[in-house]
Amino acid sequence: MSPPRPLWQSVLGLCSALVCCFGVAAIGAFGSMNAPSFYTQLQQPSWAPPAWLFGPVWTVLYALMAVSVWRVWQLAVPGKSGRAVLWFSGHLVLNGLWSWVFFAWQAGGWAMVNITALWLSIALCMRLFWPISRAASLLLLPYLAWVTFASVLNWAMWRLNPGLL
Repeated sequence: MSPPRPLWQSVLGLCSALVCCFGVAAIGAFGSMNAPSFYTQLQQPSWAPPAWLFGPVWTVLYALMAVSVWRVWQLAVPGKSGRAVLWFSGHLVLNGLWSWVFFAWQAGGWAMVNITALWLSIALCMRLFWPISRAASLLLLPYLAWVTFASVLNWAMWRLNPGLL
């Protein structure tokens, strides 16, 4: 393990992680600008959450994601941290893309492919983070759980709305 980073570098790293994660949130939000009206048009399973719940849940998840990747970066384990942070950064593409595929392009099948790849990429991030920081890996567990739920919801809505998705 490398020596601890100076405080200013640690704070700058955390700010960078937050900006990256919430930047992806903004990109996804831009792609889902019509989500509230589109979501209400869709036939939904009885267990589907109300539309207002998604924003608060994702806000917490993006904060947890940022702290998680920051912790892995901060520990700077040679041969491990760089690869894990790079994989995490790449997985953010899948995260930001889903809102576009589902809400903007209304492609339920492709959204299902995207969210499945996202789930796998989160699981791999957790696997890569584990030997560096178990806490960082576990911070991604609520994210994996939510994406698991979102995957089932994506599938159900795709099946219930063949004309719209």
